[in-house]
Amino acid sequence: MIPSNSKAVTSDKYAQINRNQINLDERPDKQEEACGVFGIYAPEQDVAKLTYFGLYALQHRGQESAGIATFKGKQVHLYKDMGLVSQVFNETILDELPGNIGVGHTRYSTTGSSHVANAQPAVVQTRLGEIALAHNGNLVNTKQLRSELLEKSCNLTTTTDSEMIALAIAEELNDGSQLFEGAIRAFHRCQGAFSLVIGSSEGVMGVRDPNGIRPLVIGTLEGSPTRYVLASETCALDIIGAKYLRDVEPGELVWITEDGLESFQWSQKQERKLCIFEMFYFARPDSIMNEESLYSYRMRLGRRLAKESLVDADIVFGVPDSGIPAAIGFSKVADIPYVEGLIKNRYVGRTFIQPTQAMRESGIRMKLNPLKDVLSGKRVIIIDDSIVRGTTSRKLVKSLREAGATEVHMRISSPPVTHPCFYGIDTDSQDQLIAATKSVEEIAKHLEVDSLAYLSWEGMLEETKQDTNSFCSACFTGDYPVPVPERLKRSKLMLEEAIV
Repeated sequence: MIPSNSKAVTSDKYAQINRNQINLDERPDKQEEACGVFGIYAPEQDVAKLTYFGLYALQHRGQESAGIATFKGKQVHLYKDMGLVSQVFNETILDELPGNIGVGHTRYSTTGSSHVANAQPAVVQTRLGEIALAHNGNLVNTKQLRSELLEKSCNLTTTTDSEMIALAIAEELNDGSQLFEGAIRAFHRCQGAFSLVIGSSEGVMGVRDPNGIRPLVIGTLEGSPTRYVLASETCALDIIGAKYLRDVEPGELVWITEDGLESFQWSQKQERKLCIFEMFYFARPDSIMNEESLYSYRMRLGRRLAKESLVDADIVFGVPDSGIPAAIGFSKVADIPYVEGLIKNRYVGRTFIQPTQAMRESGIRMKLNPLKDVLSGKRVIIIDDSIVRGTTSRKLVKSLREAGATEVHMRISSPPVTHPCFYGIDTDSQDQLIAATKSVEEIAKHLEVDSLAYLSWEGMLEETKQDTNSFCSACFTGDYPVPVPERLKRSKLMLEEAIV
């Protein structure tokens, strides 16, 4: 949504592309990423470029679109487009985004199709001026909220829940509320997962839902006075030289202005339920959670996996990149050499050019290629972080055997994924999740591996070294911390009656 008095540039070069048109077998066999958000208040610095580099570090969280909004006084400057951060922005575009406040977003769509109109930040006009909102997460009451907004004649121009949050804030402000009061009233109307960065002409707001399902951290930039940064992960702070201060807490609102940082607890019903997928897959291994790098946690998962499901083999390797730390940990406990068995083409991003049928039949070697001289004649253990549908894993096993592996044993550093997510991860319906329809033995047969074992649910949580009740693990248990409306549940929980 581009307000009439905002300076903004967008293009629509990928507007006709819809990821739902892609054949299921060609979609990545993983839980799809969440989104990345970034916010900064730094009058002395080039906030557009700092926001760009922050988003660049968060690229792994979403590769469909990217956008930056900056505030210079009352004027908003906005640019967003489809594609990777490095494809969307260049020096010329960034020079056209002046200001002392920046809000950025990199997106993988969970609510709303892959279309430039749904790219963020969402910018809306209010009685107190424009606001720019970037959202990571997913609401579960979008139908109800949409109906409420339409009844008030709000102009919805996209299909995203993120725009609905922004419009709900605008509605409260236009009814006479001040910024804080109106924003908090709007947050109480939202159910589900939301980590938000909201920019205005006065400052930047960072907000987490009462369960803190999606991450949001605070960093500081050296100087006098100290300036503050908000980001989905600490890796976005590192890239711009900011220092990690702390997390935004569940149910907390932080307000960053010329006067510094203020904190408010907007919800009195907070209960920490950080998504466990952030811990072992989504977030970058160099990001800090629970006062340690996620690389360390993922190493422990591999160690635990080896203790739970050791098998005799010649070599161990991980599926790049997320399976590598666990593979190294597995190797140390198993006393089996760790090698690189697969080479990843790191320059293959999400492409809108579909491969030919012959290329599809050849498997997944556009992204992963086995090292034949390493694998030939060897009994191998391959470590991955998860299996969703099993399509990619099956092709991968086939390629390892073609490379000469005599035995292929697969180990997964998380439990079987049996339930879809409703809080910001784009998952298939339950009948498409292979572990919801097959036993471990049946999955092993389908993948054509010599053996298959998953990490236990208890092991995954215990290795966090945190309160095991402080994580959302609904993908493995079906225990959803935020109630999901029955209509929305039925759209994905295809097998719930059979399971019960």
